[in-house]
Amino acid sequence: MSNHAVIAQLTRHPQISIARQARQRTGLATGHAALDRALPEGGWPRGALTELLVASPGSGELRLVLPGLAGLTAGQRWIALVQPPWVPYPHAWAAAGIDLQRLLVVRPGDARSGWWALDQLLRSGAFGAVLGWPGNLPGPQLRKLQLAAETGRACGFLIRSIGAASQHSTAALRIHLSRDQQQLRLRLLKCRGRLRGAELALSLH
Repeated sequence: MSNHAVIAQLTRHPQISIARQARQRTGLATGHAALDRALPEGGWPRGALTELLVASPGSGELRLVLPGLAGLTAGQRWIALVQPPWVPYPHAWAAAGIDLQRLLVVRPGDARSGWWALDQLLRSGAFGAVLGWPGNLPGPQLRKLQLAAETGRACGFLIRSIGAASQHSTAALRIHLSRDQQQLRLRLLKCRGRLRGAELALSLH
């Protein structure tokens, strides 16, 4: 029997299939089944940055990430928001399943203080996820935040302008996000694996 035939036979074995599926599910479940299936790790990458690139704040980025964040707080993990462009509405976050006792909001006075706060929270190991709105982010600072996420094994989410798509990024996942009345539309600009350029539409209902 040739090597190829042996490999093909082994990969059809149910126990090997289960092991492969378990390896793929190392990510944080997004709460969107179609997105979990599309992402190589079966969810948001842990110990890494995810960039959500939007035309303007309020393009659906929170609708996209809230289910995953709710899963973290249900598991007694903390989440943090750094420099959000609005005051979080507690009733809406609670209705989405977020344990408000596990939510930290940080409002630094300037961009550099915000970058420092993101770095410290990501690398601390105390937070399951950190969301930041960092504005213009130099390449060296972006690399530093990626290393911080790796150190703290956190899911780091950076919500940035779509204009940042032309910037080289060390983030593990980059998604261009838009919405209409019925759907969130995602285009994967960068993704571990072979899914670059893939597009998804997720129902808002």
